[in-house]
Amino acid sequence: PEEWRAHPHGAALAVGPLLTVRRTGAPTPRRLSLASGTAGGTPLLPASGVRVLDFTRVIAGPVGTRTLALLGADVLRIDAPQLPELPAQHLDTGLGKRSALLDLRSPEGLAALDELLADADVVVTGYRPGALAKFGLDPDALAERRPGIVTVALSAWGGPGPWSGLRGFDSLVQGPTGIAHIEADGDERPGVLPAQALDHGTGYLIAAGVLRALTERQRDGRGSHIDVALARTAAWLLRHHDPDEHLPAFPRRVAAGPHLAHATVAQGELAYARPPFTIKGGPTDWAEPPVPWGSSPAAWW
Repeated sequence: PEEWRAHPHGAALAVGPLLTVRRTGAPTPRRLSLASGTAGGTPLLPASGVRVLDFTRVIAGPVGTRTLALLGADVLRIDAPQLPELPAQHLDTGLGKRSALLDLRSPEGLAALDELLADADVVVTGYRPGALAKFGLDPDALAERRPGIVTVALSAWGGPGPWSGLRGFDSLVQGPTGIAHIEADGDERPGVLPAQALDHGTGYLIAAGVLRALTERQRDGRGSHIDVALARTAAWLLRHHDPDEHLPAFPRRVAAGPHLAHATVAQGELAYARPPFTIKGGPTDWAEPPVPWGSSPAAWW
């Protein structure tokens, strides 16, 4: 951790916020219908009516949009047909969403994207910084085209700093930041966190940031751009690390049964983790199980 704090990128992140929010555009008349209270057993869904375009992969971004789906948002994940997807990973992070394939390199794909953006409230991206700009998905272009929109950019390293444009993933970020050294506990081999905590933690930050930005839009009609990064989440965790505290290498085992829900999907019977939080009157599970990857039309419903 000391070496990372002395590194130019680590030093830049050490003093920054956990996530950054920049307001965009002039006020617009765009508002969402206020979420109603529970009635007749219907759960409170604070993101009901919110349309989210999900251009994320792997864990962090999909966890964020999965959380928005839990809270009632219409989430459409868009993937390129030429990129692979781990089936088990999609089953885990696809709860409550729809999944479509769209080749943005084709005129037809761009035309379909234009139609989706015309009615989108939120766009979440999780590719290498700048990789989607050529398709008009950079935050400034989206804010100009769709005033009031909320955009999220997820990256590995964040900025400012010399590594801001680099690719990365949770386990990789744990190395330079010093988390792997801490978890090694004196072993020459790098250690790891018991779970992909940077991914999951950053995912929930995405959902929280989007909800706050939508709340602000209800007040003044302006959009927001949110930046989150795995390395920023790592920096926050390290700020709260006590080097004199020695904990077991792995937490104690608990019975999984009470924390699992079950659904029937195309692949068979699915057991999945229940939501890690509840809100008063809110949902206790996703409204729909994951659909097969790429099986939905690239259109709102």
